[in-house]
Amino acid sequence: MKKKLINMIVLAGLLPLACTDKFDELNTDPTKASGETFDPNLLLPSAQFNHANATAGYNGTILFQSMWVQILSSTTSGAANYYSNADKYVISSNTNSYLASSWNTGYRAASLAYEMEQLTKDKPALVNLTNVAIIMQVQALATITDIYGDVPYTQALQAKTGITLPVYDTQESIYKSLLTRLDGAIAALNPAAALPANDAFANYKGDITKWKKYGYSLMLKLAMRLTKADLATAKTYAEKAAAGGVFTSVADDAYIVMDDANGYTNGNGAALSTPADIYQVRWSKVMIDYLKAGNDPRLGKIAEVPAAGLIANQSITIAGDANPANQLGLPNGYDMNGGATDITKSAGYPGGTGTGGDVTPIGKYSRPAGIYRSRSGPIFVLSYAQTELLLAEAVTRGFAVGGTAAAHYKNGLSAGIQSVGKYGAAAVIDAATADAYATAHPLDAANALKQINEQYWATTGIQFNFVEAWSNWKRSGFPVLTPINYVGNFSNGTIPRRQPYPTTEATQNSANYSDAVGRLASGDNWVSRVWWDK
Repeated sequence: MKKKLINMIVLAGLLPLACTDKFDELNTDPTKASGETFDPNLLLPSAQFNHANATAGYNGTILFQSMWVQILSSTTSGAANYYSNADKYVISSNTNSYLASSWNTGYRAASLAYEMEQLTKDKPALVNLTNVAIIMQVQALATITDIYGDVPYTQALQAKTGITLPVYDTQESIYKSLLTRLDGAIAALNPAAALPANDAFANYKGDITKWKKYGYSLMLKLAMRLTKADLATAKTYAEKAAAGGVFTSVADDAYIVMDDANGYTNGNGAALSTPADIYQVRWSKVMIDYLKAGNDPRLGKIAEVPAAGLIANQSITIAGDANPANQLGLPNGYDMNGGATDITKSAGYPGGTGTGGDVTPIGKYSRPAGIYRSRSGPIFVLSYAQTELLLAEAVTRGFAVGGTAAAHYKNGLSAGIQSVGKYGAAAVIDAATADAYATAHPLDAANALKQINEQYWATTGIQFNFVEAWSNWKRSGFPVLTPINYVGNFSNGTIPRRQPYPTTEATQNSANYSDAVGRLASGDNWVSRVWWDK
């Protein structure tokens, strides 16, 4: 026994010497992937989801931009009510956290796309994934700068290299770099190379033809953002996008169908399937009046008057009246506090509904229909309807993008109507109906810019793409909206034109933050304008 023990000790002592050339293997965690073994395709859906999530639901936009541009309306008020941020521009207990949500989630999307680029840039076989990663960075970073203005860009996403306090680049330089990078990435896409896997855009499946169209449609959108700040650059890139090949049908729409069961929740659906939220959140009077004026077929799909009474108004399962003739938009800026701004004091107040203790003063106003209450519903990123409407404006401005403004407007209107069908079978409007409506409501050349951009507002609003509706409203000035001047508002009775930076930036990146704030006309507030907002 003693001899056996000695032999075992000797063998044990020899083991480390025998394995000295295998230290890499011994020190590698088998449960974690390295840059050599990790599949970068796995980052693509996360980048797409984070970008979509930055523009949907409780990440801020349904609380802010949806009502800043009077797509939705609410009777909530006071510091404890989330929706007072949007409808009345009043600080709530959660304002600071929502200011940071678009920033943090947006940069998260850009960071994931950047990491995907770094893992693939030296691998020619993955050229498509490399350039899809660049396109997603452009999409995410453009959205961030649209919301905040000057932001970290050239030194952003560089924490691995030790840069944790990035400088803020000017929005002008960011936009010009984004357009250049986007141009190069689209050109480098190669249909003959390996397709990206795990693509979260519905119906894309890594199809490089669709990604090229997506890239050029994104280029068109970014170009048109500059029509008042840099018309020459806007014209150059709008024409380049059109020549390259933008979206050509609703089948090209870029959207993500969320998956609540696996943690990918549609934030808008989550908000509107919460009884307290569905009760006081309604379509605005501005939106309902706009749709009713033209007998728009979308109205009967997107809106419903709840069944009478407080209980029905707070229910997510009791269906309402979808008859277009009965829809009524809630005027913005009112509450249910009993004072001068109580909804019962509004012009044309229709009265409440219910009997006994089951009475609600807002029961006759239209709420978003059940199609919007799915936590696994779609989130639109960029649509064919947007693209055609932007082409209509480009032609109106004299850009050489091909076609006529009237034809592009007709296509955009029809596509916007058809796009509602992405919310499910109950929302489908067939192409024949949409085309017939668009033919009967042609573009009026004398009022083209107004008509095009009002339709852009309605279409992106109905798609719940609230940041885009707000950004294009800032750029175009349409529709003409009456600001809300509610007591205690944070924007001096004007519609907010940017979000202030997250409060942590002033303390954690103070020098660079201060430089950026110094370039804002009136400081880091809700009414300073970003560079392209003239």
